Amino acid sequence: MRSLTIRRPDDWHLHLRDGAMLEGVIGDTSRHFARAIIMPNLVPPVVTTADAGAYRERIMAALPKGGRFQPLMTLYLTEDTNPDDVEEGQKSGLITAVKLYPAGATTNSHGGVRDMNKAMPVLERMAKIGLPLCVHGEVTTPEVDIFDREKVFIDTVLDPLRRRLPELKVTMEHVTTSDGIDYIRAAGQNIAGSITTHHLIINRNAILVGGIKPHYYCLPVAKRESHRLALRAAATSGDPRFFLGTDSAPHVDPSKECACGCAGIYTSINTMSCLAHVFEQENALDRLEAFVSLNGPVWYGLAPNEETITLVRREEAISFPGKIETEAGSVTVFDPMFPLFWDVE
Repeated sequence: MRSLTIRRPDDWHLHLRDGAMLEGVIGDTSRHFARAIIMPNLVPPVVTTADAGAYRERIMAALPKGGRFQPLMTLYLTEDTNPDDVEEGQKSGLITAVKLYPAGATTNSHGGVRDMNKAMPVLERMAKIGLPLCVHGEVTTPEVDIFDREKVFIDTVLDPLRRRLPELKVTMEHVTTSDGIDYIRAAGQNIAGSITTHHLIINRNAILVGGIKPHYYCLPVAKRESHRLALRAAATSGDPRFFLGTDSAPHVDPSKECACGCAGIYTSINTMSCLAHVFEQENALDRLEAFVSLNGPVWYGLAPNEETITLVRREEAISFPGKIETEAGSVTVFDPMFPLFWDVE
């Protein structure tokens, strides 16, 4: 296959940051993606519908002239989140989902939930009105090994929550383990999972072998090769419960390349080329459209995009910049460690 035309894709998990960084990265997303679920972990976080409305206005103001892009806003769940505000945000059409960060799980998550019981009034309202809960699926208790955090979260937080509120619609974001894949497949209705570009490509060796490589460090951290292969099998299977959420997360290089570097990998600029490579390797190019353009909209109750994009396989490898320059500073672009031949025309 030398070319592939698909409906314009969406990104169901994206960090745009704010200010100068937002202005520097929004063009890479809007070039290829029609919509994206926008993460609310700013400083301060997006905790109310009014916060989300103001953030959406900043995103639209930063959009390159002529860009066609719809940010789908989320709220940052806290133990004090107002259920009425959440419901009004959904009714207004502004709020697409609410995001659960266990406190301390990842970047700017210190204000997240520590006691799930205190968040139950909001979760019960969300179950009643059909508003999805997006979860960062890791526990943060220090006695749990970082590579086991996802599995323990499923066993001790997610499954008990779903048994208590079976009607709650849950997106398990950036699934990184075979345990997560198996749980979603076995759990029946009201649960789906997003999978990132980079977790389909790297395992934990990319971070640690031959020296510590901070630009492959993310949270949830990349796992063993067996888990990566399980993610690839799920993403390329055509199963409608799995879809793309890049978790593209820009940080300026000094914040990555230091004694305590930030978690996050910037993939917005080359995701479609990387994914076409992965799906070609798995003999599944005919299922790429489902993963990036069809499954997510169905899960979130939206129509697929009418516009299309065309991917073309070039004779020679295409190149992406190693870094992008923003007014906030340089951001290193994800290097998949293999040549890319698929280009968005």
